[in-house]
Amino acid sequence: MFSPPKRESSLRELPMESWMSLLPPPLWDTPLSQLAIPGSHNAITYCLDMNDRSPVDLTQPDLLQKLDKFMKPLIRPFVYKWAITQEVGIKQQLDSGVRYCDLRIAHRPNDTSTDLYFYHGVYTALTVEAVLLEIRQWMDAHPREVLILSFSHFLGLSPALHTLLISTIRSVFASKLCPKTEVLTLRNLWARGLSVIVSYEHVLSCSSADLWPHIPYWWANKCRAEELIQEFESRKQSGRPGGFFVTGMNLTEDLKYICTHPTESLKDLVVSTYPPLLSWVQQQSPGCGGGSLNIIAGDFVTESGFVPTVVSLNEKLLTHSS
Repeated sequence: MFSPPKRESSLRELPMESWMSLLPPPLWDTPLSQLAIPGSHNAITYCLDMNDRSPVDLTQPDLLQKLDKFMKPLIRPFVYKWAITQEVGIKQQLDSGVRYCDLRIAHRPNDTSTDLYFYHGVYTALTVEAVLLEIRQWMDAHPREVLILSFSHFLGLSPALHTLLISTIRSVFASKLCPKTEVLTLRNLWARGLSVIVSYEHVLSCSSADLWPHIPYWWANKCRAEELIQEFESRKQSGRPGGFFVTGMNLTEDLKYICTHPTESLKDLVVSTYPPLLSWVQQQSPGCGGGSLNIIAGDFVTESGFVPTVVSLNEKLLTHSS
């Protein structure tokens, strides 16, 4: 029989693969937009296509695309080192407690098929449909966990490909998809058998009952932890968005940083800055207050206790309600 954890136990100690289903009952009626939810930034970069025949994605600077064309053996190792934001597969990320996935979708140039891929620097080897089927399989095994999938940064998608992608989403998740009319609390979603919230950054979401609008993402565009924190503190002064929103704990390297750290990678940068970033996260609170946070997304999400740190913030909601 289901037995929720005692109030005095730490949420950090919950099994992260099922932390939502094990939250104390007082949190079952808290809107999901007021919970602290760990997220994965650029979630599907663990399977970037390492085949040199794969093109650099079209969002990259013209200079990089030209250098890659003529100096591929020199350029590609740098591209890979700084493009991979997650090293473990999607099931492992979900097992670790991630409940928001940042999914960036593209149609590869000169591809005559209708296959869609994820991208960051280069394109993935796995198709979007293959990854969504993996997610569905995981959701079937964890029916009381709720997942937010954010489809955005579309690259090279025609209207027909958008229609195909939406059809694939509906086919894969079917009755698990949460309509926009639902009250987003754990208790309500459990009662209705709903567990997947799809955010779709396109005008098509306006006319679709099961596609939620784009979720705002606070991106600081900084490569130093102190500057990232300063940017978020500044944004908090203006108050939080009304519904879901993401605080992106992802540092952004610039060309100067890459050139002055030629032997490093994005992972080196992220892991070295997680101590001050997670120290700041521990001081934050979820809820509906002006300075509260909701989804907190990071890179290399299985590192440095990122997920348990975010989940444990929900203890502050228990304190406020007691």
